[in-house]
Amino acid sequence: MREWRTVPLAQVADIRVSNVDKKFVVAETPVSLCNYMDVYANEYICSDLPFMSASATEAEIARFKIQRGDVLITKDSETPDDIGIPAVVSEDIQNLVCGYHLALIRPNQDEVDPVFLCKQLARPETACYFGRYAAGSTRYGLSIRALARTPTALAPMDQQRKIVAILTSLDTAIEKTEALIEKHQQIKAGLMHDLFTRGVLPDGQLRQSEAVTTPYGDLPSGWRLGSILELTDPSRQPILTGPFGADLGQADFVDDGVPVLRIGNVQQGFIDSTSLLFVSRSKAATLSRYRIRQGDLLFARQGATTGRNALADEVAEGSLINYHIIRVALDHARCAPLFVEAAFAADIVKRQIERDKGRGTREGINTAQIKFLAFPLTDVDEQRRIAEALGAQAGAIRNLKIRRGKLKMEKAGLMQSLLTGGVTVRTGTAMTETASA
Repeated sequence: MREWRTVPLAQVADIRVSNVDKKFVVAETPVSLCNYMDVYANEYICSDLPFMSASATEAEIARFKIQRGDVLITKDSETPDDIGIPAVVSEDIQNLVCGYHLALIRPNQDEVDPVFLCKQLARPETACYFGRYAAGSTRYGLSIRALARTPTALAPMDQQRKIVAILTSLDTAIEKTEALIEKHQQIKAGLMHDLFTRGVLPDGQLRQSEAVTTPYGDLPSGWRLGSILELTDPSRQPILTGPFGADLGQADFVDDGVPVLRIGNVQQGFIDSTSLLFVSRSKAATLSRYRIRQGDLLFARQGATTGRNALADEVAEGSLINYHIIRVALDHARCAPLFVEAAFAADIVKRQIERDKGRGTREGINTAQIKFLAFPLTDVDEQRRIAEALGAQAGAIRNLKIRRGKLKMEKAGLMQSLLTGGVTVRTGTAMTETASA
């Protein structure tokens, strides 16, 4: 039986580091540019992505023009643990060029299937390799030499193709689930606009009276702007940022224990519990003020995710927050938590967050700024009617996100088994079997 082998990446692929920037120069040829976020946010590069317009020289186009089967990776990052994110080009795209901060990897397709290679580069073991060899201090980068030496595990080609078929079928299921999430989110967004500009009468009907104009946007008649503090639990610290590095550092994390939520766990309207860190119970006891209760509002406070928020569910109960999360302790007798979560995602609050988040040395928002947000307020009965109106869509979105999370966990498990040779694939059938010891 043919065996797996591990080779340096350069043995099976041509590697090119792009220097094509985002500028448009009249003397150069117009091109579509595949940029950092196009790769970072997508596993597959296809023609429906919104590529930017730029220009490049003829020499740059000859060297960095993208073709079907190329694998692109993010070669630069602000942190070494978030570098080398891969995406594969799934179709021929006219006039598309690889942009700066990316590396173009063109596999020898007699040796390695492009999707198989992309999945190999996405494995945690490869990410650890990239993290070790990313050089820099304030910004990190992967050199051509480091990329060339990347250990790459290869199965025989017939197994590669079968593995790709299994994993891409899961990718398709995830993509379809994400499309349904997007559909329900659009419905919810339209509903929220009506609810937060017109309000709801006791009979469940939208108000017919005109909205009241404020400096931050329209409010329903009878509503007012106030502080989120009016809805918080007076028995707890109302708004709290997670512990700083000195109180919770890398050395405190263990394999099992009390979960710690990071910024990536706080999705909009949903707590993603598929990837958690843990501290010991004794360490958690010293950080008890940062424990989460079900119904607390968790708020992503830094970076591109600033303003993203979700209510803590039963799974998050008892977990800790880290420094990148703000916890708002809601008093459920004074508010409807789902109303508060929705209000933070409403335009009238989002505009203020966008205004405030760049006022520090790093893009983000702090507890003081949240306290002083002009927050839309109405009586608790109307809050509950709005929460009930939003509940069906919120529940559908939450269930779809849970389904997506399970699919991603299944995919992660299969990637670990299939891409290491831990499971032998029976080519020509849909079956897999555990490799003998």
